Amino acid sequence: MTPEERSRKEPPATGGGTTAPRSLAESLRARDDASLSALLRARPDLITPVPTDLAQLAARAATRASVVRALERLDRFALQTAQALAVAADPASYDELLGLLAGDGGQQADPVVTEALPHTLGALREQALVWGTDERLRLVRQARELLAPSPQHPSPTGLGPTVAEATAGMSPGRIQEILTATGLPTTHDAVSAVASLTALFTDRARISALLATAPAESLDVLSRLVWGPPYGQVTPDPAPRLRWLLDRGLLLPTAPGTVVLPREVALHLRSGRAHRHTEPLPPPVETGATHRPQVVDATAAAQAYTALATIEELLKDWDEGGPLVLRAGGLSVRDLKRTAVALDLSEPAATFWVELAYAAGLLASDSEADERYAATPAYDEWRDLPATEQWTCLATAWLTATRTPGLVGGRDAKDRTLSALGPGLDRSAAPEVRHRVLTLLAGLPEGVSATTDSLLSRLSWERPSRGDRPTADDLRTRLAGWTLSEAEALGVTGRGALSTHGRALLGELPDHPPAPTGPGDKLPVHRQHHRPVHGEPVTAAERTAAASRAAHLLAPLLPEPLDHVLLQADLTAVAPGPLERPLAEVLGVLADVESKGGATVYRFTPASVRRALDAGRSASDLHAFLATHSRTPVPQPLTYLIDDVARRHGHLRVGAASAYVRCDDDALLNEILADKRAASLRLRRLAPTVVAAQTDPATLLDGLRALGFAPAAESAEGDVLIARAHAHRTPPRTPPTPVPDGPPAPDTALLTAALRAIRAGDLASTTPHKTGGAPAESSDLPRTTSAETLATMQAAVLTGGSVWIGYVNAEGAATQRLIAPVRVEGGFVTAYDHTADEVRTYALHRVTGVAELAED
Repeated sequence: MTPEERSRKEPPATGGGTTAPRSLAESLRARDDASLSALLRARPDLITPVPTDLAQLAARAATRASVVRALERLDRFALQTAQALAVAADPASYDELLGLLAGDGGQQADPVVTEALPHTLGALREQALVWGTDERLRLVRQARELLAPSPQHPSPTGLGPTVAEATAGMSPGRIQEILTATGLPTTHDAVSAVASLTALFTDRARISALLATAPAESLDVLSRLVWGPPYGQVTPDPAPRLRWLLDRGLLLPTAPGTVVLPREVALHLRSGRAHRHTEPLPPPVETGATHRPQVVDATAAAQAYTALATIEELLKDWDEGGPLVLRAGGLSVRDLKRTAVALDLSEPAATFWVELAYAAGLLASDSEADERYAATPAYDEWRDLPATEQWTCLATAWLTATRTPGLVGGRDAKDRTLSALGPGLDRSAAPEVRHRVLTLLAGLPEGVSATTDSLLSRLSWERPSRGDRPTADDLRTRLAGWTLSEAEALGVTGRGALSTHGRALLGELPDHPPAPTGPGDKLPVHRQHHRPVHGEPVTAAERTAAASRAAHLLAPLLPEPLDHVLLQADLTAVAPGPLERPLAEVLGVLADVESKGGATVYRFTPASVRRALDAGRSASDLHAFLATHSRTPVPQPLTYLIDDVARRHGHLRVGAASAYVRCDDDALLNEILADKRAASLRLRRLAPTVVAAQTDPATLLDGLRALGFAPAAESAEGDVLIARAHAHRTPPRTPPTPVPDGPPAPDTALLTAALRAIRAGDLASTTPHKTGGAPAESSDLPRTTSAETLATMQAAVLTGGSVWIGYVNAEGAATQRLIAPVRVEGGFVTAYDHTADEVRTYALHRVTGVAELAED
């Protein structure tokens, strides 16, 4: 490929001009606004706060923290390109870089690498990690230090130090001995000797001739070190195969007992390649099982409805006040197990639903003295929403949440157990991984799932781990696995494939390009090997529109709530589908849930009927309710059960003395007193119809019910107390705020304002200004007197020129502004501020200095 062909493939971010830039700041100064905007979107930390000029922007882009963050967001081929530049000469040419990536000096290189490299190099330039022309490519210093190999931090390339680096501490005499052993003439100094040895090792023909004379055992040693790690151990008396290599500098000592294979020798043995495997293209997402889209949507909709029922059952279980909050925060292991049993789920599944309710703002701590978890007022609002909107509320909260339920049960950095709803569960990478996994699924045909291994390989290519390969312990790998299971449980996917309403929900994502599904399904090359890393931030309106589309598509898939049940003779009721809320609430009091699934089975027991009577229902109310809502005749056994419990209900009355039992039936009280099981209640007769107990009324009620009686509580006036559940709510709470993964991507308005400020500041700092009638190149603004300031401003008004001022605002903050004065009067100057791109008024007494801009 000729330089002209390469230049046509270069992105416009590199700027124009034939002169090579001397610094990163000069390279940025040559860019247009579109290119600088792309840089600030890709690396939003550079704009927080807004730099004063391009020199400060370049300095910030070269800091270690910013460079580390930028490197972590590179895909594998971009990272391999940066790693190749880190082991190349500084500066390096494009052809040298191509040779390191394709091997054999770039001759007959892999056409895919040849085609992919210009775009990837353009992306690295766009992110200000690489600058310079194709003849003088430079990796920013901090990136070179991070990626260059060292004994403490071996490079993924597996390359060691250069000959010059490895011989830095070697004696000049020893270097001359190496020259003699390799057949090179000795020199007068160590510098020229190292240069001569380097020239030998970089000459393909000469180094091949030298290795042709090596013993086979020595070549075997080199083959074990060539792909890394390049370090090995030797004894004080090395074996002959090692001595041959040491004498000729093919292995160089770095520390006592440690030798290293020089980089130049390793590259020769690798045919010039920096990596064993260069991966210019992302691995394809392989397809798994295929189902009809209708089946996928129906399965996902059923899961979505189950998700709503699970959240409602969870918060109903905690309606009167949930578990206590641990002192360190979170839910205890015992309470989590009890919740899992109540929901008939495994503990990891229960953890997910608890965390999801918390992320959606439906659950929080009440902050009272005995702090408990309870539903929030938002839960009552959520219950009144249509089922589709309830689901989109949960799904949107899940997509954006940084809390990671899968970590519960693990250990934190201080070896403390991570608990559900506790601290330490936030992982800023979680939303991005969820979005990306679902986006890859969205790139497959409808109804088609993906294999887990191919998804993990794709994610690892797009964002390599430190080891450059995914492992089971890698956080992003675990996040991807959790995403697949959570999406299935929530109903975003069905049978492993993305549902139609799940695709609609992804409309809130800023970037979701289609993914290749196999070797024959290809994208344009610029989309194949480069994953976009920036885009316009998603607005609230876009999120709302995506949620609305998802709800609209989900609505016809959800079952319609039923207003009836089927009563059976075995004291059960079958709900063939979801029930309307009033019916479900009453039936949940009158009967116990025996089994769940496509149909819910309720069982009537004396205890459940008594529970309904305690809640204020009469026997006639219950008969009427069942007759109204049953599609089958009310069975006679159920009628008898209700009448029998109602006949005995309230016959005994329990009130507060500390507690007493009152009954008009003297024989019944005698029966209770004679029962040995009542000994723990410590009953004592006070009158023929009254028995006192040395316990509280609630304990007495439970004790008598355990004996098979049906007592009712009464007030001080003798009226029956209706036991209604008290719904405990927390004060108004906001959902937990996701922990951001660095500064948010700036929107267009912020970028436009920031670019104006940076350009104006750069113009002010680089344009010569006049001091004392002579032009000055210094960017330090001189102080001027009030008279000089006024005279300069008035002159600028007359000439229409611009001036550079130092200004201290009312808060005492000092800034420098580039302005074009329009009017000076009353101690104020009205001017067009190039920095803010608007007309402003400045008080003259706050101007610390002023200088005219020198004419070109």
